[in-house]
Amino acid sequence: MNTTYDVKLGAIQHRTDRDTPLFIARWRVGGKPKSKSFRTKGLANAFMSDLRQAAKTGEEFDLATGLPVSMLASASSGPTFFEFAQAYVLRRWSTSAPRTRETDAYALLSLVPALVADAPRRPAAEDLREVLRTYALIPEKRRPALTTTQTAALGWLERASLPLSELKEPHVLRTGLAAISVTFAGTPAGANTVRRKRAVLHHLLEHAVEEKAFGSNPLDEIKWTAPKAVTVVDPRTVVNPIQARQLLDAVPKVGRRRGPRLRALFACIYYAALRPEEAADLRLANCMLPQTGWGLIVLEKARPQATKRWTDSGQTHEPRNLKHRADKETREIPIPPVLVAMLREHVAEFGTTKDGRIFSTRTGGTYSSSAHSYVWQEARKLALTPAQVASSLAARPYDLRHAAVSLWLNAGVPAPEVAKRAGHSVDVLLRVYAKCMDGQQEQINGKINDALDT
Repeated sequence: MNTTYDVKLGAIQHRTDRDTPLFIARWRVGGKPKSKSFRTKGLANAFMSDLRQAAKTGEEFDLATGLPVSMLASASSGPTFFEFAQAYVLRRWSTSAPRTRETDAYALLSLVPALVADAPRRPAAEDLREVLRTYALIPEKRRPALTTTQTAALGWLERASLPLSELKEPHVLRTGLAAISVTFAGTPAGANTVRRKRAVLHHLLEHAVEEKAFGSNPLDEIKWTAPKAVTVVDPRTVVNPIQARQLLDAVPKVGRRRGPRLRALFACIYYAALRPEEAADLRLANCMLPQTGWGLIVLEKARPQATKRWTDSGQTHEPRNLKHRADKETREIPIPPVLVAMLREHVAEFGTTKDGRIFSTRTGGTYSSSAHSYVWQEARKLALTPAQVASSLAARPYDLRHAAVSLWLNAGVPAPEVAKRAGHSVDVLLRVYAKCMDGQQEQINGKINDALDT
């Protein structure tokens, strides 16, 4: 490498003769002109400031590239982690669900600011996360104009991010694992959060292996144990049929509009074990509601809630395929007469939306998860004792689904049929609801005794 101390910094030229304006930083190294283009003036200023700082401290400049030696190392070692992470998210955008996009980005909000060099003038942590969340990790056509603060934060990340190749070093990976193990406030993160973020990092590195950046996934060689996450339903959250009816009867008493409109939706979660997002997209055409006897729901879509920036439409709710189902695959759930009657009464009173949805706000929108939660918590106060309200009993609307599946299993419905109705695989069903299958211990003990006596 040929280096020199002969450095003269020039000005920033603003080019407006192109479709996209450019800001060109110009300087000379060893008498030879050098230049670098940027999308914004802020990035160009930040780059020139780095050159000025390197020259001021007496650092050598490379004659070939015109960069200080400290900047040359990162420039010549392939993509940075930040660059690769951006490409990873945007490459998966069109095939990922909004919540998956949000999960990927949420993990990278911890990882990208952590996997950086000790560069000067580091912006505040929240500024780094903000520019990642609102600009760098979404498609270019959806990016807003950058503020001055965001421009500085983005420029710093582009300069300070470690080369992707450095993630083969155990100490670098452990820095990333440490970052995902705490919240943004610095407190220990929940086990499920840590495991999800580690899964994103592992999958990102699998992509790097595919692109020949690594021979194997370097994360597999790190002796690091993720915290244990709770994967089974807590029986204390499960209501019995009497409690469920009391809660559903209390829901219409909450508010003038929300409660009455949400009673049948909550009933679908309990009597048909629908997920809340499945109930949100339930349409009259999906239902067989005879005047007497059992009915049938044929689910086609779900309507999950996500932050607007991660959805395709820019709306908080979008129709999606059913969870763990292929495109256009449906799920059939026979429903008892009590739910048939509730749905008939609901449609008679509130009608449907233009697209046939049974559950909606007065203006045809979709109730948010916070609206569900508010109505449910108020209903719990009306239907349960103070001690029960303070407990985890039916703490969330989703716990009605757990109560439904537990009821079916304990009623003796074969596990494959329960799994089919609930939209689970049998192995997941039995693992998740293992602690909720009561009333079988004496029968099982009797079978063991019979075997021992033979």
